[in-house]
Amino acid sequence: MNKYIYTLLTISFVSFRLSAQITNQGEATVAPETIVSMVSDFDNTPSGEFFNDGNIYIYGHFNNDGVVDFYQNTGLTQFTGGSDQNISGAKVSYLYDVYFNNSSNTVPFKVSGSIDISGEADFYNGILDNDNYGGKITFNTDAFHINTSDYSHVDGPVNKFGNTEFTYPIGDGGFYRFAGISAPSNTAAIFEGKFYFENSDVLYPHKFKAGVIQEIDNQEYWTIKKESSTNEEMLITLSWRDVTTPQPMIDAAQRDALTIVRWNPDTNMWVDEGGAINLEAQTITTAVNGYGVFTFGRVKTDLVLSGDIVVYNSVTPNGDGKNDYFFIDTSNSKDIYNLNVQVFNRWGVKVFESDNYGIDGDVFDGFSKGRMTVDKSEQLPTGTYFYILDYQYGNPSENKRHKQAGFLYLSGN
Repeated sequence: MNKYIYTLLTISFVSFRLSAQITNQGEATVAPETIVSMVSDFDNTPSGEFFNDGNIYIYGHFNNDGVVDFYQNTGLTQFTGGSDQNISGAKVSYLYDVYFNNSSNTVPFKVSGSIDISGEADFYNGILDNDNYGGKITFNTDAFHINTSDYSHVDGPVNKFGNTEFTYPIGDGGFYRFAGISAPSNTAAIFEGKFYFENSDVLYPHKFKAGVIQEIDNQEYWTIKKESSTNEEMLITLSWRDVTTPQPMIDAAQRDALTIVRWNPDTNMWVDEGGAINLEAQTITTAVNGYGVFTFGRVKTDLVLSGDIVVYNSVTPNGDGKNDYFFIDTSNSKDIYNLNVQVFNRWGVKVFESDNYGIDGDVFDGFSKGRMTVDKSEQLPTGTYFYILDYQYGNPSENKRHKQAGFLYLSGN
């Protein structure tokens, strides 16, 4: 008899007699091409060391307080149960390939422990819930997943370690709603992704949005967080589906008016991150300026001005570093010249003008630089103001000019 099988059979026999579960207190190893079935619950104690390079079937609960790992880049752990299965423990379980198949109910896997996957994760059947149980699921550098669907995914956060691109197998409310990241540049990069089938307005008010954004998705959002200290610039991808995504957002994609929006905690507002739309795949991809909370937005196409200027028309000059000045985004503009900005109060009195807006700190910060009777060192009253932009763009020889007027909202809060 193979010594590895013998060791496991000894553990199974003694443990079953004492506690109706399989308990490992020493070292146990499953050799390659060896199949082991654990009909009872499996408990790996703090002194237990369990290495799987073969194929093990877990039919009950799985708890690891010791060492669970593999020696070679092989080993399949199959969670195949007929009732709820708890995946628990104080220590990380390092698994190579893993297979989830439990049709006892919609959400059969209760994950309160930590599992780290290095190979293939086959989401055949059954949703893994770590959102309500506090577990941690990590995909290592080259790990990937297959068969992910509404019937089998992770309901909760998923971590991705390493410098390879990745599609998060995440969902909520019984719907698979993936998000993806491109390959980070750093091998030690860690990003966490999670999907919420909820209205983000509750936590991140939709009324605080950049002027180019007309409407924000009120049924779903994602979080993509950078969990490592490395500096990363990469792409993110979000997907839409008619079962969760509002119809106006889907319609906006058809008109090239769909965008990815991000909640900017520095300014406490939603900002436009842009995005390239793939109608066939039902995805939108963009390079982001930060990480955190993302969802879809529908943009006012008339506010994306000639020369790709974007106007953010909210100013709160209270010195907290958030919307402290009238921000005109020219970061996507290559050929903008002679940007003239004028600001008027509601009575038509000019309170600000610049012929080279944004140069050397020449911005409108809520204080008058025009013809006013109030002291120029005092902040202007809260209210609605009127702005005019006048600038040239493109090839100077073509003398292309654009003039745009709009409302500016000034608040001291």
